[in-house]
Amino acid sequence: MLGIRQTLSAAAAILLLAGTAHAAEVFTITSPSFKDGSLLPKKMAGDNKANANCVGENVSPAFAWSNVPAGTTSFALVMTDPEGRGTGVDHWIAYGIPASVTSFAEGETSKPSDKYIGGIGTAKQSIYMGPCTTPGSPHHYTFVLIATDLDAKALLPGLTNFELFEKLYCHVMGLTGIIGLFKNPY
Repeated sequence: MLGIRQTLSAAAAILLLAGTAHAAEVFTITSPSFKDGSLLPKKMAGDNKANANCVGENVSPAFAWSNVPAGTTSFALVMTDPEGRGTGVDHWIAYGIPASVTSFAEGETSKPSDKYIGGIGTAKQSIYMGPCTTPGSPHHYTFVLIATDLDAKALLPGLTNFELFEKLYCHVMGLTGIIGLFKNPY
C-alpha cells in the first residue's frame, strides 16, 4: 500500500505529465558524482552536527542534462527521500533555473546561487541538504528535473514541493530523473 507521500507524488507526476510535449530525443539527467541506482558518496550526506545520522559533508552532486524539450524556458529540480521519516523528506527544492543552465558542478547547490530559486524542504532550508539516514537499509533519493515553459523569475522563493507542483500544472514540457541511494555506514 502506498503512503500519502508516494500517492501525492504519483498524482503530481500524472498532473505534470498532462501537459507534457514529446521531444525528438530523450530528455535526460546524469551525474558524474554517482550512477543512476547506485550509492551516493558519503561526502554527499548531510553534515548537521546535532544529528548523529548526518555523517557527511553536505556536498551536493554534480548534474548535467541534455535533449531539453523544445519551448523550455526554465527548470525545476526536486530531491526527495520517499522512505524518510513519516511520509518522506524533501531534501532540496530548486526552480527558476534558466534554460541556459544545463548543469550544476559538485558542491554548487550546497549554497545559495543565482542559478536557481530555493524552495523550502522538510528541514526548512532552501539549499541542498544531504541524507541523514539511520543505520539499516539504504534509502532512495529521487532527483526529478522538470522542464517548464515558465519564465525563470515567475515563481517566488520559498515554495514547498506541493506548492511548486501546483504552480507547474500545465507548464511542464518534460521531466526526467535519476535515483541515488544512501546507506548510513555506521
